[in-house]
Amino acid sequence: MGVTGTENQNEDRADAMFHALADRTRRDILRRVLAGEHSVTTLAAKYDMSFAAVQKHVAVLERAGLINKRRAGREALASGDVEAVRSVGSMLTELESLWRGRIARIDELIALPTATERNQ
Repeated sequence: MGVTGTENQNEDRADAMFHALADRTRRDILRRVLAGEHSVTTLAAKYDMSFAAVQKHVAVLERAGLINKRRAGREALASGDVEAVRSVGSMLTELESLWRGRIARIDELIALPTATERNQ
C-alpha cells in the first residue's frame, strides 16, 4: 500500500512542525506570539542573540505554519496560529493512543502462561 500525495503532505507538515518545536527558543517565541502579536524587533530584544538569528527562528515557525507574519509599515508582526498548535496536540494524542495500545498488547502477552507453565 503506497502513501498518497495528501498523506505525504501531512507527514511533511508534521515534520516541519516538530522540527520547529524541537528548539527551545522557537518554543518560547511561539508562546509569546500565542499570547499576542509581537513585532520581530520586539521579540529579538528578548533574546541574547542577533536580530538575524531571531528572524531565522521566526521563519522556521512560519514555514511550519505555527505562526503568521504580516507587515505593518516597516515592522514584521508575528502572531501564533492556535489551530496549528491544536493540530500538533492532536497528532501527539494520536501517537499516545497508538503506543498505549501497543503497551497494553505487550502486557497481555507477558501475562499469558509460558509453554512450561502450561505443561505443569
